[in-house]
Amino acid sequence: MAEKLKKLRLILGDQLNHQHSWFKEEQDEIIYVLMEMRQETDYTLHHIQKVVGFFLAMRNFAKYLKEREHEVIYYHINDKENQQDLAENLKQLIKKNDIEKFEYQLPDEYRLDEQLNEICDSLSIESESYDTEHFLTQRDDLEKFYKGKKQMTMEYFYRDMRKKYDIMMATKNDPEGGKWNFDKSNRKKWTGKPEIPHERGFRKDVSAFLKVIEEAGIKTMGNIDEKSFNWPTSREDGLSVLNYFCKNLLVHFGDFQDALHTEQAYLFHSRLSFCMNTKMLNPKEVIESVVGYYYEHKDEIDISQVEGFVRQILGWREYMRGIYWLKMPGYRRSNKLDNQNELPPFYWDGKTKMNCLHHSITQSLDNAYAHHIQRLMITGNYALLTQCHPDKVDAWYLGIYIDAIEWVEITNTRGMSQFADGGIVATKPYVSSGSYINKMSNYCKSCHYKVSKKTEDDACPFNSLYWNFLDDKKEFFNNNQRMNMMMSLLEKKDAKEIAKIKERATQIIKNPSDF
Repeated sequence: MAEKLKKLRLILGDQLNHQHSWFKEEQDEIIYVLMEMRQETDYTLHHIQKVVGFFLAMRNFAKYLKEREHEVIYYHINDKENQQDLAENLKQLIKKNDIEKFEYQLPDEYRLDEQLNEICDSLSIESESYDTEHFLTQRDDLEKFYKGKKQMTMEYFYRDMRKKYDIMMATKNDPEGGKWNFDKSNRKKWTGKPEIPHERGFRKDVSAFLKVIEEAGIKTMGNIDEKSFNWPTSREDGLSVLNYFCKNLLVHFGDFQDALHTEQAYLFHSRLSFCMNTKMLNPKEVIESVVGYYYEHKDEIDISQVEGFVRQILGWREYMRGIYWLKMPGYRRSNKLDNQNELPPFYWDGKTKMNCLHHSITQSLDNAYAHHIQRLMITGNYALLTQCHPDKVDAWYLGIYIDAIEWVEITNTRGMSQFADGGIVATKPYVSSGSYINKMSNYCKSCHYKVSKKTEDDACPFNSLYWNFLDDKKEFFNNNQRMNMMMSLLEKKDAKEIAKIKERATQIIKNPSDF
């Protein structure tokens, strides 16, 4: 019988997978390690709720392992032995505990993947990596799926995933409801009805924990209610949020998933992304729970409500991860539109007269959350129209949202939102004038600016910015068929109108704090 090696197993802050096969093995001679490190708090400026959320979730996971008699070493942020650096901490632990083999789960961030490869190369002991057993695809699945195809259209990948996992399929090849995609049914404006249930809350007192973060000197942004922290930070919390979503929100989720409203931060959204991105919940169990609930309540819930949810997780989430591993590391430097401007100061405090931006940014600062249309068509749309450098946009999105980890943030931001990849993720830039915002929200009703006006002093800034952007980038879009209609409309505008548009747009871009 072979002698067992003494192993050190690393668990990163987004690898809190209770169901991982590691924890089903005999645990003799295995030490698990989790670390709170300045390396991870300081690589970008994070929201205070994000730091609190990750550290609390990690501590709860360590407690879970200890209760099941696993040997766990946990480095708190202020522990004296904590070197605040992954490589230094690991080398220290390996020496101190006479470790003979180092094991880790494959990271989902490229920078950590690189760092762990370098660490393993420098160690004098054996090392081995394992799958996180979380995603429904492997890192290289997207490359295989799109091999030989000109365009990496998400829809075809999504359909293949539906077939592969037999999710909402009438037959082997035919979707339930006769359609793969009910997106056209998911664009309703919420006007006060139906009533939105309050989000599933937790009301955790984190005041003592905030003092720890303050003592550590960690710089953060955003706000927090220290007596009433409202994010799920354990698997039990996550399952509770999932159950609440199925019972209370799913019935109207699809209808209003793109809606925006001044008085509603969450509408019918699930708030499950943090649980999934830390791996406390598995995407397959989330999908199965939601689809299972739908099957039990078909008389109350339409298929369009459910398909929109499934598409986001089974399609979009897996697709974005695949793009990340296919296109990194060059992806993080892509800036095909050559945008160079700074992000306006109001992204850090919400102080702007533009009501849509004020609400979306203030909500983000208060809750570490905004749903996908706020991120794409308000804050992202404005950043692209004002031609901000994608590095600046990336850093803001990565820091401000509790669910933001680079594999999902950068593909959505640099790809979908900023079109910096030149069309890998999206076939056209997601830009709009104020009309789309007015169509999907009540933001414009109480705004300082008039959505119906174009270039006057009280005209919605999005209107002139939109046409200015198309004019500035027209050479880039000349061969984009999906832009033909808008470029044609641009060409029909006379020189005087274009001059007024560009003058107004230039004022907005150069003096963002005035707006």
